[in-house]
Parts: sequence; C-alpha cells; structure tokens
Amino acid sequence: MKDDHDARTIERVQTGVRLEKSLLKVLKAVAEQKDMSLGDLLEGIVLHAFAGQAPFSAETLRDIAKFGELYGLTLTAEDSHRLKERP
Repeated sequence: MKDDHDARTIERVQTGVRLEKSLLKVLKAVAEQKDMSLGDLLEGIVLHAFAGQAPFSAETLRDIAKFGELYGLTLTAEDSHRLKERP
C-alpha cells in the first residue's frame, strides 16, 4: 500500500448497486479477508480492469474459488451478459 503522502484525495458518493446474491457474498468475504471495505475492493477491481490489469494475485484467486464454493457462486465471466433477474 502506498504511504499516506502519496494518497489521492477523492469524493465518494453513495450508490444503490444491485448484485447477484452469491457474487456479493464472495466479494464481501474477499473484502473482509483483505481488511477493506466492499467499496474499496470494488474501486480496486474497476481501476485494475480499466487499466487492463488483473486485480487479483494467484493466491487471492484460489481464495475466491473457495469462497465461491462456500457461497454457491456458479456464475462465470461468460454469464455476464446473459443474466436474467428472477421475477
């Protein structure tokens, strides 16, 4: 993590994002494991994706797979544009 003197000052806004239930559980578990907020984790994922970089190490990906099994996450990247919400 960068030193505080390298920190960037930002403005955050509250948002009402809806996510698939098991995906949210896995994200929360990863955030908890990394001792960060869910918002901080999502910001990091998005910033890495925008830069064309992978957001997670091999070790974290293994942990994500374990959390996925624990919380029943069966969705993959291929599902991302084919999701239909239950009525």
